[in-house]
Amino acid sequence: MKQIETIKEGKNFKAVSVGKVNEIIEHELPMGPDFILKGKVFVGQAVGATGSELSFQTLVPGQDSGFLHTHKTHEELYIILKGEGLYQVDGNIFPVGEGTIICVAPDGKRALKNTGKENLTMLCIQYKANNFTEADSPMTDGVILEEELKW
Repeated sequence: MKQIETIKEGKNFKAVSVGKVNEIIEHELPMGPDFILKGKVFVGQAVGATGSELSFQTLVPGQDSGFLHTHKTHEELYIILKGEGLYQVDGNIFPVGEGTIICVAPDGKRALKNTGKENLTMLCIQYKANNFTEADSPMTDGVILEEELKW
């Protein structure tokens, strides 16, 4: 079983590795006493994220996510990194592939299926819905520093 590895940490950061994209399938997520979900790893807590959770998941050809689900308060962004499949939200089914990004509101009934011949790997970022305002825009929140870059 693949493990999350800490690369470096300091006062204001923590860097980890889940391995290469093709190694995501080696992770295992315990979902209950008798059920382990292979190919899924949550990383938000591992990096100390305080405003979101994120996970990687790999589905082998023909595999689906196993169930429809919703959330109580979390919106989700699904980013397809590799492979192709079908995504379902509220009965709407559409093709997805590398580079597809799907935003789903908490109440959206969602699922994903790999319909390709290769593994499908995605990144899912979840965070509390309706939390950002105009003041949170990266263009207004970011601060460019007058310090020299040193590599």
